[in-house]
Amino acid sequence: MSSLKRSDGRKVPPAAVPTKRGKCMSRRSGQNPSVRKGKRADGSKYYFFQYQIDVPGQEKRQRMTEVLGVVGKMTKSEAEMRKLEFITNLKLNSSECRIPSSKTFADAVRYYRDEFAPANLRDSTLSVANIYLKVHLEPYWKDVPITHIDIEAISKWAWKKRRTGLSWTTVKNMLRTMHRVLSCRPKTVPPFSLKDFHIPAKDLLRMEREGRDAVKFSWTQANQIADAIQKLDGVDEERKSRYATAIILASATGLRCSELYALRMNDVDFRAGTVRVDESFDGLTYQIEQCKNSKAYRTIVLGDAEGREALRVLKAYIGERVQNPSEFLFRSKRGTPLLSSNVLTRLCILLWKLSGFRKQACTRFAEAAM
Repeated sequence: MSSLKRSDGRKVPPAAVPTKRGKCMSRRSGQNPSVRKGKRADGSKYYFFQYQIDVPGQEKRQRMTEVLGVVGKMTKSEAEMRKLEFITNLKLNSSECRIPSSKTFADAVRYYRDEFAPANLRDSTLSVANIYLKVHLEPYWKDVPITHIDIEAISKWAWKKRRTGLSWTTVKNMLRTMHRVLSCRPKTVPPFSLKDFHIPAKDLLRMEREGRDAVKFSWTQANQIADAIQKLDGVDEERKSRYATAIILASATGLRCSELYALRMNDVDFRAGTVRVDESFDGLTYQIEQCKNSKAYRTIVLGDAEGREALRVLKAYIGERVQNPSEFLFRSKRGTPLLSSNVLTRLCILLWKLSGFRKQACTRFAEAAM
C-alpha cells in the first residue's frame, strides 16, 4: 500500500491492517474463561465456565462447558478456585499441552507396512502381525485417531475380544503388535503402555495351571516314541531314522523346530559335546535367516547322560555325511531343510496308527515332541 500525503506535503505511513489470528499455539496467551451463572428449567442456578479444545483434523476448535456447582452451596471464589484447578489438570495453558493429531490408526499401519516392517522385521514376524492387523485390529481401530487410543479404550477392546473366546495370551500378543505399530515412527511416543494393561488374577492363575498341564514329553517318553517309529512297517528306513533322531535331539536340547531344521554338520562338535545355534529356518519363505532374537544365538552343552546319548544317536544317523560341513543335519531329498508342517503331519499319522488316539490328540503330541 502506498503512503498518503498531507496538505503540507509530508508523507503519512499507511494504517496497519489487522491480521486474522490463526490457530498457532505461539499466538495463544492461554485460556482464562470467566465464571458465569446459569439457570436450569426448574429455576435453580449454577456456576459454569466454557473453554476451547482442539479437534483432530479441524481448524475450528470445539467449545466445551464445565459445571462447577450450585449457587448457594458454594461461593463465587470457590467456583473460581475449582475452575483454575480444572484448567491446571487439563493442562490447557501448559507447555505439556499437545495439539491432537489428525492421523488415524490406519495411517500408522500404512507406515508400519511400507516403511518399518520391510527394513526391520523378519517375513515370518510380519506375516503373523498382518493376521492380527487384518482380522482383529484394523476392523475396530482403522478410523480411530491415534490420540484417542489410550489404556482405557484398549482395556475395553481387550475384554470384548476375550468374550469372543480368545485367550489372554492371544490378546496380549495383538496388543504388542498394536504397540509396535503406534511407536515405530521416529520420535513418536506410544499413546499407551503395556505395563498398564492388567489381566485378572483368577485368569492368571488358570493360565499358570494350564501351562503346567500342557502336553510335554519326558526323555523316557521321547525314547519310547523313537523306538516305536523305528519298528513301524511301511515306512522307509531313512525316514524312520530321520524322525526318530530329530525327536531324540529335540528332547535333549530343547531347540525350536526352526532352529533344529537349520542345523548344519559344522554346528555339532562331537568331541566337545556341543551344538551351536546361529541360524533359523523360516517355513513361510523357505529361507535360512537370522535367529529370532539375540538370546537365541547360543551353544548348547550336552554333557549329561541324555545329551551324550543324543549325540551317539545323531552320529549314527549322520554316518559319512559329516564330511560335508555345510550340509543340513535333517534334510529333504532335494537337500533343503525339513518343513515343520510336513514333519508334524507325518508324525501325527505315525502316532495315530501307533496309539489309536484321536487325530487331534496325536497332533498335540507331535507338536510337543518337536
